[in-house]
Amino acid sequence: MSVNERALAGRRAIVTGASAGIGEAIARSLAAAGASVVINARRADRLAAVAEQIASRGGRVACMSGDAGDDSVVAAMLDTCRAEFGGQADLVIVNAGRGLRGSVYDSDPSQWEAVFTVNVLAAAKLMRAASERMIGVATPQVGAPPAAKPPEVPGDWPATARDIMVLGSTVGRNLSPFSSMYGSAKAAVHMLAESLRRTCGPRGVRVTTIEPGIVASEFQSVAGYDPVSFGAFMKSIDPVLTPEDVARVVLFVASQPAGVHLNEVMMRPTRQEYP
Repeated sequence: MSVNERALAGRRAIVTGASAGIGEAIARSLAAAGASVVINARRADRLAAVAEQIASRGGRVACMSGDAGDDSVVAAMLDTCRAEFGGQADLVIVNAGRGLRGSVYDSDPSQWEAVFTVNVLAAAKLMRAASERMIGVATPQVGAPPAAKPPEVPGDWPATARDIMVLGSTVGRNLSPFSSMYGSAKAAVHMLAESLRRTCGPRGVRVTTIEPGIVASEFQSVAGYDPVSFGAFMKSIDPVLTPEDVARVVLFVASQPAGVHLNEVMMRPTRQEYP
């Protein structure tokens, strides 16, 4: 999977959850490929450090710290992209999220609302706002009947690609013994992305779900997985994925011609049998 070093020159991107892990790796990869990138996360100090490192390598980057589920932050990310880089974002990576160890039976119920708020509702808000701007239409009237004529595509399509990529998970497709509550949230995200694809694809916007298996990052400790038992599982399927592995796939998908759409990509460590 080889991609030209400047394959995304001229593209304008937004990456949420970019202060560490998969989001940070994606932001670095897109900037290295020539895209101008707005990065977002709640940890402003970590975000600033990532931006400084990207800029030191010649990348074009802007920061917008805050909760990616906050309507004002969503609007500010999109506005910052236009103000700093001269146009609307045409590559939005919906990555911010959090995990939770356990099932309905044994997970911490005090965390359920937060898991679904971050992974589902926040993702839906950014997906909707980004798609509206990419298509160039006002918010549709709720309950309005389908349009009588085929949807129109922006005037610069297919010369210019437009992408919304949503980070899903293999546990959103396959029941996991470790994290079925988190997997349920990711299953919802998969359905939202597919629904948006059917709406926006005919209008020239590609909506893609990237579904990684086990990735080595701080995700597992934040989600509350037992470091001994889960660490043993990860060791049993070594080598697991790295954030950079996921970033390469995102770059590959984004670099396809505008008329080519890889709308679902599931990736696992070779030795990960399940989930």
